[in-house]
Amino acid sequence: MAINKNHEFEELNGVKCGIVERNVTPARLSFIKEILEANGFTVIAQPTPPPKAAAAPAPKEGEPLPPPPPPAPETFTVGVTDYTFNTINAIFGRLLKTKDGHVVTLAYWQQTDLVSHDEKPYYEV
Repeated sequence: MAINKNHEFEELNGVKCGIVERNVTPARLSFIKEILEANGFTVIAQPTPPPKAAAAPAPKEGEPLPPPPPPAPETFTVGVTDYTFNTINAIFGRLLKTKDGHVVTLAYWQQTDLVSHDEKPYYEV
């Protein structure tokens, strides 16, 4: 159980892990995994269980059966074996680096910026 929403941990595939993100797509998983493994973390990904659906009401006599719900998209829960890992602290503490040695910024982590820009923090200007 987590102290707060920013520091979650749980057991993934039998290993206690600090949760990095939940419900990530396979493309996002490979992006996150590449960054974290380059920084020395052991990454564990587990498929997210499908959401619990409410039972559909039984159709009345003579009515056609409703169509089945669409399949849930394949998503994963991503964690690292260091259960003290906190994504927010790692990004804003400038602890994560890309493969080329640049600091991982929030925009790069969220994949809104394709290149991580090493900007000096405001307090070093």
